[in-house]
Amino acid sequence: MTVVSITIPSELLEKFDEFMKCHGYYSRSEAFRDTIRNLMTEAELAKMKTGNVVATIMITCEYTRKDVDLKMTEVRHEFDDVVIENVHRHIGEKYCLEIFIAEGNNERTLDLVRRVRGMRGI
Repeated sequence: MTVVSITIPSELLEKFDEFMKCHGYYSRSEAFRDTIRNLMTEAELAKMKTGNVVATIMITCEYTRKDVDLKMTEVRHEFDDVVIENVHRHIGEKYCLEIFIAEGNNERTLDLVRRVRGMRGI
């Protein structure tokens, strides 16, 4: 693999390190690669002007974050037109896994992805 150096404000790096820990990444490199892949996938999806897509959206949160569970319920209902399946599972005693399977208009599906990404606690 190629080594790439980047400059990041310390405040942003602290937030990124916390993000890594919360999501189980073992290294910054792994987290950056995954983040870049997700961003590029979203950009490709956004290029599509029309048509339907199928997407799987997976998130994790700490079991104690009951506010996230309530937000997920709201999102599931708000995007009922594209969410065709929703699975909620406990992982160990600390985490919850939420999986949305969406099918429908690409712009609406992208709105769902953006809404989930903007949530705190996941």
